[in-house]
Amino acid sequence: MKRTVTALAAAAMLAGSLAAFAPAAHAEGGRIAAGVAGGLIGGMLLGGAIANANQPPPPPPPGYYRAPPAYYVDQPVCQVVPQQYWDGYMWRVRRVQVCQ
Repeated sequence: MKRTVTALAAAAMLAGSLAAFAPAAHAEGGRIAAGVAGGLIGGMLLGGAIANANQPPPPPPPGYYRAPPAYYVDQPVCQVVPQQYWDGYMWRVRRVQVCQ
């Protein structure tokens, strides 16, 4: 919120300084219409980009308890290890998942 207010204040100061020192506009050859149209289109593009910016989610209300993420929960550590077994004719090796 603080950054937004600061950015708006800076934009207002910049626009005010440009307006104070800008020369008077004269409609000679239809150049003013092109400038106005360019300014309006540029303003719409900039406004659309600002409006579509991703905002962070609001903070949770006071006293709200959020469960810890799944990776913080104590879960068994599992790994795949080779295991030998006798199938009746010969020793074979298979991969077995072992959890501790």
